[in-house]
Amino acid sequence: MTTVDRITSRIKEILSNTLELGDRVQTIESNTPLLGNIPELDSVAVVTIILTLEKEFSISINDDEISAKTFATLDTLVHFVASKLTEKTQKPD
Repeated sequence: MTTVDRITSRIKEILSNTLELGDRVQTIESNTPLLGNIPELDSVAVVTIILTLEKEFSISINDDEISAKTFATLDTLVHFVASKLTEKTQKPD
């Protein structure tokens, strides 16, 4: 399992738990639209997901880094988190 696969799996779990999707989470694939497609994904859910991603992946997400593009599809969200993880490992201590 690649790093992207692990991130994808964990984000799907976070989406499922936060949005209470149950078995519907199995229908979410990399190109599945998130915003506008999943009724439970409202502004409060987005904030909860961001906070959970920060805690789960030990990353920091600034408000100005979040846009509709970030949550456009599962793939865009996965790549956003992957880029934050790369950024974190490249920062000098």
